[in-house]
Amino acid sequence: MNRYTKRPLADTGAAQAPVRGRDEELAFLDARLDALARGHGGVVCVEGAPGSGKTRLLAEGHAAAVRRGFRAFLGGADPDEHFVPLGPLLDGLLSGVEPLLDAAKVRELSTVPDQRFWLLQELQDRLERTALDRPLLIVLDDLQWCDDLTLLAVRTLSARLSSHAILWLVAVRSATGTPLVRGALDRLRQAGAYELRLGPLTDEAVAQIAEDVLGAAPDPEVLRVARRAEGLPLLLVEMLGGLRDENAVTVADDVARLSGEAMPVRLLSSVGRRLDLLSGPARDVVQTASAVGRSITVDVLAELLGRPAAALINAVRESLDSDLLVERDGRLHFRHDLIREAVEAGLPVSVRRALRRHAADVLMEQGAPAVETATLLADSAEAGDRLAVERLRTAAAELAATASAPAAELSRRALELTAEEAPERPAIVAETILLLWQSGQAARARALGASALPGILRAEDEAQVRLGLARLSSQFDFMEAVRQARAGAALPGLPTPLRAQLLALLCLNLANIGDMEACAHAVTKALEAAHEAGDRTAEATAVAVDSVVRYYRMDWGAAFRLADRAAALAADLGIAHSLWVPEALWKGFLLNAAGRAGEALAESEAGVRDTRRQGQAAAMLLWLMNRSRALLDAGRLADARAEAEAASAMVDELGMGNFADATLLYTLVRVAVHTNDQEAARTYAAQAERMLRDEAPLVRNVGSWMTALVADFEGRPDQAMRALDEAVVALPEERPSLASPDDPADAPVFVRMALRAGAHERAALAVSVAERRAKLNPDFTILAAAAAHARGLLDNDLAQLLRAVRLYDGCPRLLARASALEDAGRKLAATRASEAVPYLDTALALYTEAGAERDVARVRRRLRAAGVRRRTTSAGTVKGWPELTVSEVGVVRLVAQGLTNRQVAERLSLSPHTVSSHLRRAFTKLDITSRVELAGLVEARDDGE
Repeated sequence: MNRYTKRPLADTGAAQAPVRGRDEELAFLDARLDALARGHGGVVCVEGAPGSGKTRLLAEGHAAAVRRGFRAFLGGADPDEHFVPLGPLLDGLLSGVEPLLDAAKVRELSTVPDQRFWLLQELQDRLERTALDRPLLIVLDDLQWCDDLTLLAVRTLSARLSSHAILWLVAVRSATGTPLVRGALDRLRQAGAYELRLGPLTDEAVAQIAEDVLGAAPDPEVLRVARRAEGLPLLLVEMLGGLRDENAVTVADDVARLSGEAMPVRLLSSVGRRLDLLSGPARDVVQTASAVGRSITVDVLAELLGRPAAALINAVRESLDSDLLVERDGRLHFRHDLIREAVEAGLPVSVRRALRRHAADVLMEQGAPAVETATLLADSAEAGDRLAVERLRTAAAELAATASAPAAELSRRALELTAEEAPERPAIVAETILLLWQSGQAARARALGASALPGILRAEDEAQVRLGLARLSSQFDFMEAVRQARAGAALPGLPTPLRAQLLALLCLNLANIGDMEACAHAVTKALEAAHEAGDRTAEATAVAVDSVVRYYRMDWGAAFRLADRAAALAADLGIAHSLWVPEALWKGFLLNAAGRAGEALAESEAGVRDTRRQGQAAAMLLWLMNRSRALLDAGRLADARAEAEAASAMVDELGMGNFADATLLYTLVRVAVHTNDQEAARTYAAQAERMLRDEAPLVRNVGSWMTALVADFEGRPDQAMRALDEAVVALPEERPSLASPDDPADAPVFVRMALRAGAHERAALAVSVAERRAKLNPDFTILAAAAAHARGLLDNDLAQLLRAVRLYDGCPRLLARASALEDAGRKLAATRASEAVPYLDTALALYTEAGAERDVARVRRRLRAAGVRRRTTSAGTVKGWPELTVSEVGVVRLVAQGLTNRQVAERLSLSPHTVSSHLRRAFTKLDITSRVELAGLVEARDDGE
C-alpha cells in the first residue's frame, strides 16, 4: 500500500467541458504563471464553498503550467488521513515521472531525531534545486484537512523560498478548518499571498454549463430549475446530469426543455436518486466505499463485502458508469468529496462505524502503518477495544516527533477507550499528558494531570511523567518546569538516578527564573543526589548551574572554574552540545560577558556545527541564539540581526518560549536601537510585552529592560524608568539595581538612562553594584572598565571616563568601547575641543565598523559642533554595493552564481536560515523580489566596475 500515490488531483481521462464563469480567475492564474516564467513566485490561495470549483481551477492551473514546460506537482489532503505527517504535500512531490523526493529518503528522515525540522530542511533544499533549473508549481488541494506539519511546511517554505521561481497554488473550503488552519491562512495573507474567492456563478455561466451538459441551449424553465443550485458548479452539474439521465429534458430545435418533474435541489437527494438507479451489488459497492474514505482498493472492498474480487467486476463497472466513482492508479475514488459525503450521510451510524472498524482490520492485516488506520479506529472503536487502543498508541508514538497535536488527539482517544481498571491506563495517562504538553495544550495537560496526578500512578511512574513535563516545559515555561521538577523530586521512594535528574532540572530552571537563593539550595541537593547515583549527566548540569549562582553572586573566578569543569564533564559524556545540559552554552555566555568575544563566537560556531551534524535541531537553535548575542556584543550588528532572525524562524518550527524571548528579542531590540530602526524597535517592544506577564522574574526583568530601552530610544526616559521600577521588586538580592539583563557591560547604558530620567539614586546604586563587581573580580578588566565608565557618567568625571577608555583599549566589545570614547570626547569637547576630536574620531570608526547608524549620526553631530566634518562612510562597504553589508554581499554573489541557500550556508559557515535572512534584507535594500533579478543586477554591476 503506497501512501504517496493515492490521490491525483483531477481526472486525466476523458476531456472535460470548459470552465465557465471563472474567466477572471483563470486570467489571474495565467498572469501569475507569466510572472513565474520571469522568476517571480508567490502563493495563491483559492477559497470557496464546497462544490464551487476550487479543484477544477487548480487542475486548470496545473495543466497550464505543464503546457509551459514548468515542473508541476500536485497533491491534496484527505479527511481520513490527516494523521499522516506531510502526506498531502508528499503525495505530489513523490509522484509523477520525475518525483522531487524519493520514498527511501523520507523513510530515512523519519528515523532521525528532530524529524520535523530536518524533513522541512530537506524539502526546502530539493525545492530550491528544482526551481533553479526551471519554474516550479506546487498545487495543494483541501488545505482544511491538512495535518499540522503540512500547514507548517506551506507557511514556512513559501516564505523562505519567496525569491525563487516557485508558485504555491492552494485551495481551502470557506469558513472551515481548525484554528491551526485559520492561523496558517492568516500568516500566508500577512506574507502577501494572493487570494481568489470563488463566489456563485453568474446567470450567463449557468446557462453555458446547462448547454454543455444538456447539449442544447436551455429554455427559461430549465434555467429556473438550474438557478436552484445557487451558482455552485458541482451541484448544478449534478442536477442537470440527473435531468438528462432520467430523460426529464428533451431537445428540439436546439433548445433543451423540461419534459418531466424537476429534480430536487439538494445534492443529497440527487445522489440518492442515482443510487436508487443502481443494482443492489453496485449500490453496496458505492455505500461501502463511502464509509471507508475518499478512495479504496478493490481488494479491501472485496474483504469488506465478503466476496471474491472477481465477483465485483460488474458492480464496480456499474458504479463507474454511474459517474459516482472514477478509477485512477488502481484505486476507486469518489468523483467529488461532496458526493462521498452525501452517500455516507445516508448510512445508519451503526453501519458506518462497523464498516470503518472492519476496514481498519483489513488494512492492518495488509500491513498498513498505524497512522493510516488511526482515523478509522478513532471513529469506530468501542470502549474496551484493546487492539484499537494499542494501534492508536502506536500511531501517537510515531507522530509525536512530527505532529504532536494529532498525536495527542489519538492518545486522548486511546485513553477514552481504556477502562478505568485497565492495567495500561496509567501509562496512557502519562503518554497523553506529555503529548498534550508537547503540542502546546498546556491547560488540557494540567487538567488531565490534576485528575490523574497523584493517585492513579505509582510514585516512580508519576516522577517519570513529571520529568518529561519538566524537560518539555524547560523550552518555553521555566516556572512550569520548576513546578513539575519540584513535585517529582518530592515523591517518596524514587530510584536515586531519577531523583538526581529531577533535581538537576529543578536547579537549572530555578536559575532560569532568577531565584538564586532557592537555586543555590537546590544545587547542593542535586550534586548530592548525582554523586550518590553516579549520574554524571545530572552532575554536569548541577555544576553548570552552580557556576550560574557564583556568577550572580559576583564570584567570576569560581564561575569560570565551575563552567570549565561542567564543560569537561559534558565533553567526556559526549553531550557537550546537547539540548538540556547547559554546560557549553553557559561557558559561551561567560566568555562573552568577560569581553572575550572571539572565544565566545568560536564556542557558539562549534555548537552550531556539532548540533547540525548530530541532527539536534532544538539544540542547534539554542546555539544560534547564543551566537546572535555574541555577534551583537562583538559589534557585528547586521550579522547579529540576521542570526537572530534566522533563529526566530526556527522558533516558529520547533517551538521555544522563554529562551527565544530572553535572547532573540533582546538582540533584535538592541540592534534596532543602534541602527535607528524605529519601526523594528516598536515591533519588538510590543512582542516583549508578553514577557512582562511571565511568571518567571528573570523573564519579566529582561522584558522590562527591553521595554525601557525602546522607551528611552523614543525619548521617553521617565516611562523607561517606570518600566524598570515595576520589575525591580522581584529581583534577587544579588541584582538589586537591574543594571542590565545579565551583562555588566551594560551598566553605563542604565546609568545614562537613569540620569536622563532624573533618577539619580537609581543611577548611583547601579554604579555601586558595578564597582563592587569589579573590586571582587580584579582579573576581569571589562568589569573595571564598565565601572569606571558608569562612575564617570554619574559624576561627570573626565578622569574616570579616560580611565574607562584605557581599560577598554583592545577590548573586542566594540560598542562598549566606542561608547566610552564618545563620552570622553563629549566631556573634552566642553573645554578642550581639539583634544576631543581623536576620541570622537575613534568612536566614529568603531560605530561605523559595527553598522550602528544611530550612534554614527550622533557622533557626527558632536564632531560638527567641534568644527570638524567627516565624510559619510558605511560599515564594511564593498565596491559597487554601497547598500549592502559585507555579509550580505557575500551571500548575494554566491546566490547569483546559482547556489542554493544550503550550499551558500556551507560555503560561509552559516545556517540556511541565516542565509535567508541576509538575502531577504538584501532584496529589500536592492528593491528586487527574485533571484532572476538579482543575477541580472550582479552581472550589470560587475560589468560596470
